[in-house]
Amino acid sequence: MTNERTLAVLGGAPMFSNRLYVGRPNVGDRTALFRRLDEMLDRNWLTNDGPLVKEFESRICAFAGVKHCVAMCNATIALEIAIRAAGLTGEVIVPSYTFIATAHALQWQEITPVFCDMDPATHNIDPKQVERLITPRTTGIIGVHVWGRAAPIDELADIAKRRNLTLMFDAAHAFGCTYRGRMLGSFGLAEVYSFHATKFLNSLEGGAVVTNDDALAAKLRLMRNFGFHDYDRVVYIGTNGKMTEASAAMGLTNLDAIDEFVAVNRRNHDAYARVLADVEGLTLLRYDPTEQHNHQYVVVEVDERFPLSRDELVDVLHAENVIARRYFYPGCHRMEPYKSYFPHAGLLLPHTERVAARVIILPTGNSIDLATIEAIAGLIRSARDSAAEVRRVFSKRSS
Repeated sequence: MTNERTLAVLGGAPMFSNRLYVGRPNVGDRTALFRRLDEMLDRNWLTNDGPLVKEFESRICAFAGVKHCVAMCNATIALEIAIRAAGLTGEVIVPSYTFIATAHALQWQEITPVFCDMDPATHNIDPKQVERLITPRTTGIIGVHVWGRAAPIDELADIAKRRNLTLMFDAAHAFGCTYRGRMLGSFGLAEVYSFHATKFLNSLEGGAVVTNDDALAAKLRLMRNFGFHDYDRVVYIGTNGKMTEASAAMGLTNLDAIDEFVAVNRRNHDAYARVLADVEGLTLLRYDPTEQHNHQYVVVEVDERFPLSRDELVDVLHAENVIARRYFYPGCHRMEPYKSYFPHAGLLLPHTERVAARVIILPTGNSIDLATIEAIAGLIRSARDSAAEVRRVFSKRSS
């Protein structure tokens, strides 16, 4: 062996004593957070559209350049409510290469998600394939801004207009990202943000629907609170989708630190690009320098030139306590219940299948420093140089 240390899968000790995770929470000024929480407790107002939620919604509107932000308990509920408020029925076209919640939010309401292939150059939904999937039962399209890079907004908008379809966007990855200089969140009928703990901007747990449509916003506010119009009058069907004051406190605190989060993510992404540039078979996804990005995801494609498969590389990194992730693998169409409903969907999704088998997400964020990134790159090189030995170990384990 030519490596200075023995990889953990070959009998060595893990390089990192503590696990390095993808999606560790960004946390702003704790003093400011605790001050907000103390004020919340002093008011004895913990939920039900409190002042912190209202402030959070107002600041999101100002940041994203939209008229309305309706904060919710999480992004899945936000997506479900937005879908119902928009009146979607029948079939809705979505990418298969997305988090399962995008599909579940439809199927939960007995709307069929029709899975569309991606453009392999962008990992976003392919508008040419969207056009081919439209049937008389199609009522809408939900685009996803994968990795915070804008979906093909203009092409999807043109299709939706010509075919009289509702266009919405899952913007779970995209807070703080732009398309042609305009913040993602202001396109289509509505967009849905995620403020889950793993997201760039987190509110402990939360989400929001953002829109410029006054009527839709009014309906969303009714629906997130059981359809109550006032204290004792219900005028519409609804559920409990409200964001708590504690979540809004965290969201506001992290909004204050958003420039710091972007700077750290950009620094880390640039460092990965530098240290992995000479590793043949690994391609780091790049972001358009003319747009704003949150750089939350360090996305690497592992191709045939690398001597280990993507899954073998993931196993090596996991053994070293680098908990890299196979995001969106194996695609929504290969998960239940969709796998049973559409057993041959993969035949129509060749690019999704190929990319889902190649992508690996590496740790970033405030918990990762430049020395750690150098060490992770060193592990990847060691795995490359020890590929034959690693393969023998994996072969013995599977036999």
